[in-house]
Amino acid sequence: MTSLPAAAGLGFKPEHFNDIAETRPRLGFFEIHAENYMGAGGPPHRLLAALRRDYAISLHGVGLSIGAPGRLNRDHLDRLRALVDRYQPESFSEHLAWSSHGNEYLNDLLPLPYTPETLDLVCDHIDEVQEHLGRRMLLENPATYVLFEQSSLAETDFLSEVIRRTGCGLLLDINNVFVSCTNHRADPRAYLAAFPLHAVGEIHLGGHAEEELPSGPLLIDDHGSPVADPVWALYAQTIAQAGPLPTLIEWDNDVPPFAELMSEAQRATAILDATHEARRAHAC
Repeated sequence: MTSLPAAAGLGFKPEHFNDIAETRPRLGFFEIHAENYMGAGGPPHRLLAALRRDYAISLHGVGLSIGAPGRLNRDHLDRLRALVDRYQPESFSEHLAWSSHGNEYLNDLLPLPYTPETLDLVCDHIDEVQEHLGRRMLLENPATYVLFEQSSLAETDFLSEVIRRTGCGLLLDINNVFVSCTNHRADPRAYLAAFPLHAVGEIHLGGHAEEELPSGPLLIDDHGSPVADPVWALYAQTIAQAGPLPTLIEWDNDVPPFAELMSEAQRATAILDATHEARRAHAC
Protein backbone atom coordinates (compact mmCIF):
# COMPACT_ATOMS: atom_id res chain seq x y z
CA MET A 1 0.00 0.00 0.00
CA THR A 2 1.32 3.43 -0.94
CA SER A 3 0.62 6.51 1.14
CA LEU A 4 -1.01 9.82 0.34
CA PRO A 5 1.23 12.61 -0.99
CA ALA A 6 2.17 15.30 1.51
CA ALA A 7 -0.10 17.82 -0.18
CA ALA A 8 -3.51 19.41 0.21
CA GLY A 9 -6.67 17.49 -0.69
CA LEU A 10 -10.42 18.00 -0.78
CA GLY A 11 -13.46 15.94 0.03
CA PHE A 12 -15.03 14.84 -3.27
CA LYS A 13 -18.50 16.17 -3.99
CA PRO A 14 -20.19 14.86 -7.16
CA GLU A 15 -21.54 18.32 -7.98
CA HIS A 16 -17.93 19.47 -8.41
CA PHE A 17 -16.91 16.72 -10.83
CA ASN A 18 -17.18 18.91 -13.94
CA ASP A 19 -15.06 21.63 -12.33
CA ILE A 20 -12.44 19.05 -11.43
CA ALA A 21 -12.43 17.47 -14.91
CA GLU A 22 -12.13 20.87 -16.62
CA THR A 23 -9.51 22.48 -14.39
CA ARG A 24 -7.42 19.48 -13.23
CA PRO A 25 -6.59 21.33 -9.99
CA ARG A 26 -3.26 21.04 -8.21
CA LEU A 27 -4.34 18.72 -5.41
CA GLY A 28 -2.64 15.75 -3.85
CA PHE A 29 -5.76 13.67 -3.30
CA PHE A 30 -9.52 13.53 -2.87
CA GLU A 31 -11.25 11.95 0.11
CA ILE A 32 -14.54 10.07 -0.07
CA HIS A 33 -16.86 8.74 2.62
CA ALA A 34 -16.89 4.98 2.29
CA GLU A 35 -20.58 4.57 3.05
CA ASN A 36 -21.53 6.68 0.00
CA TYR A 37 -19.99 4.11 -2.36
CA MET A 38 -21.08 0.75 -0.99
CA GLY A 39 -23.57 0.11 -3.79
CA ALA A 40 -22.55 -2.08 -6.72
CA GLY A 41 -22.60 0.53 -9.48
CA GLY A 42 -24.39 3.50 -10.99
CA PRO A 43 -23.38 7.17 -11.36
CA PRO A 44 -21.47 7.39 -8.04
CA HIS A 45 -19.05 4.68 -9.17
CA ARG A 46 -18.68 6.08 -12.68
CA LEU A 47 -17.61 9.43 -11.25
CA LEU A 48 -15.33 7.88 -8.66
CA ALA A 49 -13.64 5.62 -11.23
CA ALA A 50 -12.94 8.65 -13.43
CA LEU A 51 -11.58 10.60 -10.45
CA ARG A 52 -9.39 7.68 -9.38
CA ARG A 53 -7.60 7.65 -12.74
CA ASP A 54 -6.15 11.10 -12.03
CA TYR A 55 -5.87 11.41 -8.25
CA ALA A 56 -4.90 9.54 -5.12
CA ILE A 57 -7.86 8.57 -2.95
CA SER A 58 -8.36 8.64 0.80
CA LEU A 59 -11.23 6.47 2.03
CA HIS A 60 -12.85 7.79 5.21
CA GLY A 61 -15.34 5.64 7.12
CA VAL A 62 -18.08 6.95 9.38
CA GLY A 63 -20.07 3.79 10.14
CA LEU A 64 -17.83 1.12 11.65
CA SER A 65 -18.56 2.22 15.23
CA ILE A 66 -15.07 1.30 16.45
CA GLY A 67 -15.96 2.11 20.06
CA ALA A 68 -19.27 0.24 20.33
CA PRO A 69 -19.45 -2.85 22.56
CA GLY A 70 -19.76 -6.25 20.92
CA ARG A 71 -18.50 -7.36 17.56
CA LEU A 72 -18.19 -5.13 14.53
CA ASN A 73 -20.81 -5.52 11.82
CA ARG A 74 -19.37 -8.19 9.51
CA ASP A 75 -21.56 -7.21 6.55
CA HIS A 76 -20.28 -3.64 6.82
CA LEU A 77 -16.71 -4.89 6.95
CA ASP A 78 -17.28 -7.06 3.88
CA ARG A 79 -18.68 -4.10 1.91
CA LEU A 80 -15.77 -1.98 3.05
CA ARG A 81 -13.30 -4.67 1.92
CA ALA A 82 -14.97 -4.83 -1.49
CA LEU A 83 -14.65 -1.04 -1.85
CA VAL A 84 -10.99 -1.11 -0.81
CA ASP A 85 -10.25 -3.91 -3.26
CA ARG A 86 -12.06 -2.07 -6.06
CA TYR A 87 -10.32 1.31 -5.74
CA GLN A 88 -7.09 0.54 -3.83
CA PRO A 89 -7.12 3.82 -1.90
CA GLU A 90 -3.84 5.18 -0.60
CA SER A 91 -5.38 5.56 2.87
CA PHE A 92 -8.29 4.30 4.98
CA SER A 93 -9.40 5.98 8.20
CA GLU A 94 -12.14 5.77 10.81
CA HIS A 95 -13.15 7.56 14.02
CA LEU A 96 -12.43 7.01 17.69
CA ALA A 97 -16.15 6.98 18.46
CA TRP A 98 -19.27 4.83 18.54
CA SER A 99 -22.42 5.25 16.49
CA SER A 100 -24.44 2.08 16.95
CA HIS A 101 -26.19 0.09 19.68
CA GLY A 102 -27.11 -3.43 18.67
CA ASN A 103 -28.88 -3.12 15.32
CA GLU A 104 -29.62 0.59 15.80
CA TYR A 105 -27.39 3.05 13.94
CA LEU A 106 -27.23 6.67 15.05
CA ASN A 107 -26.48 9.67 12.88
CA ASP A 108 -23.66 10.86 15.11
CA LEU A 109 -20.14 10.05 16.29
CA LEU A 110 -20.34 9.69 20.07
CA PRO A 111 -17.50 9.92 22.60
CA LEU A 112 -15.96 7.23 24.78
CA PRO A 113 -14.59 7.08 28.33
CA TYR A 114 -10.84 6.55 28.23
CA THR A 115 -10.42 3.51 30.46
CA PRO A 116 -8.45 0.24 30.23
CA GLU A 117 -11.68 -1.55 29.30
CA THR A 118 -12.38 0.87 26.44
CA LEU A 119 -8.78 0.56 25.32
CA ASP A 120 -9.08 -3.22 25.07
CA LEU A 121 -12.31 -2.90 23.09
CA VAL A 122 -10.97 -0.33 20.63
CA CYS A 123 -7.73 -2.24 20.08
CA ASP A 124 -9.60 -5.50 19.45
CA HIS A 125 -11.81 -3.76 16.89
CA ILE A 126 -8.87 -2.09 15.14
CA ASP A 127 -7.09 -5.44 14.95
CA GLU A 128 -10.21 -6.93 13.38
CA VAL A 129 -10.52 -4.12 10.83
CA GLN A 130 -6.87 -4.26 9.82
CA GLU A 131 -6.92 -8.02 9.49
CA HIS A 132 -10.14 -7.96 7.44
CA LEU A 133 -8.96 -5.22 5.11
CA GLY A 134 -5.40 -6.47 4.89
CA ARG A 135 -4.02 -2.99 5.49
CA ARG A 136 -3.13 -0.47 8.16
CA MET A 137 -5.84 2.01 9.10
CA LEU A 138 -5.73 5.51 10.57
CA LEU A 139 -7.77 6.43 13.66
CA GLU A 140 -9.13 9.98 14.00
CA ASN A 141 -9.23 11.92 17.26
CA PRO A 142 -12.80 13.04 18.03
CA ALA A 143 -14.48 16.38 18.63
CA THR A 144 -16.04 16.10 22.10
CA TYR A 145 -18.57 18.02 24.13
CA VAL A 146 -18.60 16.05 27.39
CA LEU A 147 -15.99 14.43 29.62
CA PHE A 148 -16.43 11.17 31.55
CA GLU A 149 -15.70 10.97 35.26
CA GLN A 150 -14.53 7.37 34.84
CA SER A 151 -11.81 8.29 32.30
CA SER A 152 -8.43 7.35 33.73
CA LEU A 153 -6.32 8.13 30.65
CA ALA A 154 -5.73 11.37 28.79
CA GLU A 155 -6.91 11.19 25.18
CA THR A 156 -3.35 11.52 23.87
CA ASP A 157 -2.14 8.71 26.15
CA PHE A 158 -5.07 6.57 25.01
CA LEU A 159 -4.17 7.13 21.36
CA SER A 160 -0.49 6.44 22.01
CA GLU A 161 -1.36 3.11 23.58
CA VAL A 162 -3.71 2.23 20.70
CA ILE A 163 -0.97 2.71 18.11
CA ARG A 164 1.53 0.81 20.25
CA ARG A 165 -0.78 -2.19 20.60
CA THR A 166 -2.29 -2.31 17.11
CA GLY A 167 0.26 -0.72 14.79
CA CYS A 168 -2.42 1.55 13.33
CA GLY A 169 -1.71 5.14 12.38
CA LEU A 170 -3.52 8.33 13.32
CA LEU A 171 -5.57 10.93 11.50
CA LEU A 172 -5.04 14.22 13.31
CA ASP A 173 -8.08 16.46 13.01
CA ILE A 174 -6.80 19.83 14.16
CA ASN A 175 -10.24 21.43 14.13
CA ASN A 176 -11.39 18.65 16.48
CA VAL A 177 -8.48 19.49 18.78
CA PHE A 178 -9.47 23.16 18.84
CA VAL A 179 -13.17 22.37 19.32
CA SER A 180 -12.59 19.88 22.15
CA CYS A 181 -10.01 21.99 23.98
CA THR A 182 -12.18 25.11 23.75
CA ASN A 183 -15.22 23.20 25.03
CA HIS A 184 -13.26 21.71 27.94
CA ARG A 185 -11.30 24.92 28.69
CA ALA A 186 -7.99 23.23 27.88
CA ASP A 187 -4.94 24.40 25.91
CA PRO A 188 -4.86 23.01 22.35
CA ARG A 189 -1.12 23.62 22.11
CA ALA A 190 -0.52 21.48 25.18
CA TYR A 191 -2.71 18.77 23.64
CA LEU A 192 -0.70 18.84 20.41
CA ALA A 193 2.58 18.78 22.34
CA ALA A 194 1.47 15.45 23.84
CA PHE A 195 0.06 14.06 20.59
CA PRO A 196 2.05 11.20 18.96
CA LEU A 197 2.80 13.10 15.75
CA HIS A 198 5.14 10.38 14.51
CA ALA A 199 2.09 8.17 13.81
CA VAL A 200 0.08 10.77 11.85
CA GLY A 201 -0.70 9.75 8.27
CA GLU A 202 -3.18 12.51 7.45
CA ILE A 203 -4.46 15.81 8.82
CA HIS A 204 -8.02 17.17 8.65
CA LEU A 205 -8.95 20.85 8.74
CA GLY A 206 -12.55 22.02 8.85
CA GLY A 207 -14.90 24.70 10.07
CA HIS A 208 -16.98 24.87 13.22
CA ALA A 209 -19.98 26.74 14.60
CA GLU A 210 -19.95 28.64 17.89
CA GLU A 211 -22.60 29.22 20.52
CA GLU A 212 -22.16 31.45 23.55
CA LEU A 213 -23.36 29.83 26.79
CA PRO A 214 -23.36 31.31 30.30
CA SER A 215 -20.32 29.15 31.02
CA GLY A 216 -18.48 30.35 27.91
CA PRO A 217 -18.19 29.36 24.25
CA LEU A 218 -19.41 26.01 22.92
CA LEU A 219 -17.94 24.97 19.57
CA ILE A 220 -19.66 22.47 17.26
CA ASP A 221 -17.67 20.56 14.65
CA ASP A 222 -20.06 21.06 11.71
CA HIS A 223 -17.85 21.09 8.59
CA GLY A 224 -19.94 23.93 7.23
CA SER A 225 -17.66 26.96 7.05
CA PRO A 226 -14.07 28.03 6.30
CA VAL A 227 -11.26 26.91 8.57
CA ALA A 228 -10.95 29.37 11.47
CA ASP A 229 -7.78 31.43 11.92
CA PRO A 230 -6.82 29.79 15.27
CA VAL A 231 -7.04 26.37 13.58
CA TRP A 232 -4.78 27.58 10.76
CA ALA A 233 -2.28 28.75 13.38
CA LEU A 234 -2.31 25.34 15.09
CA TYR A 235 -1.90 23.67 11.70
CA ALA A 236 1.13 25.79 10.79
CA GLN A 237 2.68 25.00 14.17
CA THR A 238 2.05 21.28 13.70
CA ILE A 239 3.49 21.18 10.17
CA ALA A 240 6.56 23.12 11.29
CA GLN A 241 7.17 20.46 13.94
CA ALA A 242 6.16 17.28 12.11
CA GLY A 243 6.97 18.24 8.53
CA PRO A 244 4.57 18.30 5.57
CA LEU A 245 1.67 15.83 5.82
CA PRO A 246 -1.35 15.01 3.64
CA THR A 247 -3.94 17.65 4.57
CA LEU A 248 -7.65 17.50 3.85
CA ILE A 249 -10.03 20.44 3.82
CA GLU A 250 -13.35 19.08 5.16
CA TRP A 251 -16.49 20.92 4.07
CA ASP A 252 -19.57 18.67 4.10
CA ASN A 253 -22.48 21.00 4.94
CA ASP A 254 -23.56 24.15 3.09
CA VAL A 255 -20.99 23.17 0.49
CA PRO A 256 -19.73 26.23 -1.44
CA PRO A 257 -18.64 26.48 -5.09
CA PHE A 258 -15.51 24.53 -5.98
CA ALA A 259 -13.44 27.71 -6.27
CA GLU A 260 -13.99 28.48 -2.58
CA LEU A 261 -12.87 25.00 -1.59
CA MET A 262 -9.78 25.42 -3.75
CA SER A 263 -9.02 28.69 -1.97
CA GLU A 264 -8.93 26.82 1.34
CA ALA A 265 -6.77 24.08 -0.17
CA GLN A 266 -4.37 26.68 -1.57
CA ARG A 267 -3.94 28.17 1.89
CA ALA A 268 -2.90 24.74 3.18
CA THR A 269 -0.62 24.31 0.16
CA ALA A 270 1.14 27.59 0.95
CA ILE A 271 1.91 26.38 4.48
CA LEU A 272 3.11 23.00 3.20
CA ASP A 273 5.30 24.63 0.52
CA ALA A 274 6.83 27.06 3.02
CA THR A 275 7.73 24.16 5.30
CA HIS A 276 9.26 22.23 2.38
CA GLU A 277 11.38 25.27 1.50
CA ALA A 278 12.46 25.89 5.09
CA ARG A 279 13.55 22.27 5.48
CA ARG A 280 15.48 22.33 2.19
CA ALA A 281 17.23 25.56 3.21
CA HIS A 282 18.12 24.08 6.59
CA ALA A 283 19.49 20.93 4.96
CA CYS A 284 21.78 23.05 2.76
